[in-house]
Amino acid sequence: MFRRKLTALDYHDPDRFDCSAASTDETQFRNCIVWLEDQKIRHYKIEDRGNLRNIPSSDWPKAFHQYLQDLNCPFGSEERKEAVDWLLGLAVRYEYGDNVDKYKNCQPLASGNSEKAVDPLVNLDSNSPDFKAGVTALANILKIQRHDDYLVMLKAIRILIQERLSPEAITKANQSKEGVPVSLEKHILGFDTGDATLNEAAQILRLLHIEELRELQTKINEAIVAVQAIIADPKTDHRLGKVGR
Repeated sequence: MFRRKLTALDYHDPDRFDCSAASTDETQFRNCIVWLEDQKIRHYKIEDRGNLRNIPSSDWPKAFHQYLQDLNCPFGSEERKEAVDWLLGLAVRYEYGDNVDKYKNCQPLASGNSEKAVDPLVNLDSNSPDFKAGVTALANILKIQRHDDYLVMLKAIRILIQERLSPEAITKANQSKEGVPVSLEKHILGFDTGDATLNEAAQILRLLHIEELRELQTKINEAIVAVQAIIADPKTDHRLGKVGR
């Protein structure tokens, strides 16, 4: 499952790599992690890689767990497949950053059915580690709470991006609203908290709430006008001999 990324990174044996816990070749897995750090990621200084390079040590799992934490990996050492996929993605990103001129002019491989656009979600496997790792990474970046169903997390990510990160939403958020000075003394709170500071805070909250109600009322009025425009414009169907829809 990691063959494509390992091949892109020029790993010496991408076809036989197996990171599953049931794999009999634990040494192969550990060697791959050390290779990624030494050749591609290079997060530690050379002199600080001793624990990770000590492959036969019984403390190697602890060193690997600490390595993931130092990289701010969203997965722990017990989530082996997801962690490896995340490390490979990081390595690919660093590889591209180190060789931008080499890769920027690469052309995509020609497809036999290139005329017809293919929906990338058609063959999406929601149970694959790649999918889970990508969704979890996005959720962590966007600070979305994790959910047992990764499709639910993906839907939440889509909604947030559409509502908060679209060009229109960003433009609207960057538009500064000039407020109108308001004298709190002219607005009666209606109750007394016994503290002047709390009274002022309560007055401000009430004014903000009133402003939100005004915006809501404006939207309601717009909806009513839109509905009335439809109702007040009936269509005549002479074949039926009546007026209306």
